[in-house]
Amino acid sequence: MDKKKFIVACGGTGGHSFPGLAVAAELAARGHEVTVWTSGRAIEGSVMKGWTGPVFATGAKPLAPRFALANLRALWRSWREMKRNPPDAVLAMGSYASLPPVVAAVFRRVPVVLHEANTVPGRAVDVLAHFASAVAISFEETAEHLRGRKCELTGLPVRKEIVGCERFAEVPPDAFCVFVTGGSQGAHRVNELAAEALALVHAELKKRGRKLYVIHQTGAADEGWVMGNYAAAALPSRVQAFEREMGRAFASADLVIARAGASTCFELALTGKPAFLIPLPTALRDHQHRNASSFVAAGAAAEGLQAELTPRALANWILKRVEEPAALEAMAAKMAALAQPDAAGKVANLMEKVVDPAGLEPATK
Repeated sequence: MDKKKFIVACGGTGGHSFPGLAVAAELAARGHEVTVWTSGRAIEGSVMKGWTGPVFATGAKPLAPRFALANLRALWRSWREMKRNPPDAVLAMGSYASLPPVVAAVFRRVPVVLHEANTVPGRAVDVLAHFASAVAISFEETAEHLRGRKCELTGLPVRKEIVGCERFAEVPPDAFCVFVTGGSQGAHRVNELAAEALALVHAELKKRGRKLYVIHQTGAADEGWVMGNYAAAALPSRVQAFEREMGRAFASADLVIARAGASTCFELALTGKPAFLIPLPTALRDHQHRNASSFVAAGAAAEGLQAELTPRALANWILKRVEEPAALEAMAAKMAALAQPDAAGKVANLMEKVVDPAGLEPATK
């Protein structure tokens, strides 16, 4: 295909940014001109360090009445930038950061592809799907919520650099290693549950002559006290507000404790790591619970509901996994079977199709 100009609109959180960057990298590798559009939030700075191409910040804000004026400005900025440098197509990865670029693209009659990461579409994708040429989806069941729209199952693009990494040298080879992550911004309740549970696990394993090591991505607000908690328990650990070596963290882990955002779930699949998932209870349309349920049904993960889970119950579950390595290996194999390593390529293919509409099949009702 001839060189095209594409916009990849992603941002708001790492969960939307990382998949977008994976597709942007794939499109750029195919020789296309790609600009990544973000909202301009500070958290995006850490995520964007892996992208060396052009970036445009729209100034988009969360969809709330108090941000109405800011979002109107973001829409104007988006429309003006597309007029100045017209793209052939726009890919939007969901979240509020997608709204101004997609609306501007619709006004300028630029083809739009949406990507929905979760089982249940978010508000942005739900509304914007009416104007999209196609919607790339990560879970088969998502199509049931987008009837009449052109949906294509691609899986969720995951950053390739997390695969094939070496373990952290400081993790003892004979230690059971648990990686805790609440996402790029952390998750306070997950931090509380995991930190207390892992202190209990450490004390019990020490009695049995076994070792535990913890890798914990906390988010900026909780880094200090989590670090102090492990120090008080004399529990060897690597605690980071934002873990910059996620590939090594996954490679080191025997088990992962995490939220059930789609990016986390598919990173677990790509790295083949068994998991205990604690869905965010306030997630829109309970999509994290639905994501987790899909992985639990496949035998790849266990789930604990935040309102019901206790540190002792989590500790007991971990201790049982330590004593049942064969069961943990079976979970790992089932997790790896859910991987979609070519997801970025499939989304890139869809982007190329929309600039050649003859390549798109009609939507099913």
